[in-house]
Amino acid sequence: MQIAQATSENARAVAEIHVAAWRAAYRSIVPDDYLASLSIERREAKWSECIAAGDPTLLAAKKAGVVQGWLSFGKCRDIGSHKSEAEVWAIYVSPTAWSTGVGHLLWLRAKELMLEKGFKSCSLWVFPQNERAIKFYRSIGFAHDGAAAKNFELGGVLLQEVRFVSQFCY
Repeated sequence: MQIAQATSENARAVAEIHVAAWRAAYRSIVPDDYLASLSIERREAKWSECIAAGDPTLLAAKKAGVVQGWLSFGKCRDIGSHKSEAEVWAIYVSPTAWSTGVGHLLWLRAKELMLEKGFKSCSLWVFPQNERAIKFYRSIGFAHDGAAAKNFELGGVLLQEVRFVSQFCY
C-alpha cells in the first residue's frame, strides 16, 4: 500500500470513494434522498480544487495503482482552537476495502505529517450513530472529549456530530 499526497489524477477516485462511503456508512443516519442526490461530478470538482490549492492536505492510499481510500487534514476549524491543533477533516475508505488496514495506514502517515508541521493534537467530528467509525477512531488513539455536540441540518433532518481528540505523545 502506498500513501502519498493526492494528485489531480486522483480526484475522480477520491470523489467516487467519497460518495460510495457516504452511501454505505450513513445509510441509516442521513436521509436516503440526500444520499441518492450525492454527485460524483460535484465532489470531483471540489476535490480537484482542494488538490490544486493544497488545502486541506489530502492523502491517497493506493494498492496496485488503485485508490483505496483517502484522508484530508489541516488546522483545526473549531472556534477558539489553538494553532497546535490539527483536525482530520475527512477520512473515507472504499467500502470494498473496509477492515483491511487502509484507514490505519492513512492515519499513521497523516499523524507523521501533523507532527512534522508541529501539531500537538488532532480532533475529528463523527456521527454518534456511526459505531464502525467510532470503534476505528478509538483503536487509533482517539477518545470522545466531552465537548458539546454540533447540531446541523442535512437533507431536511437535524443531525449531530461529536468530537473525538487524540493527544500526540513524543
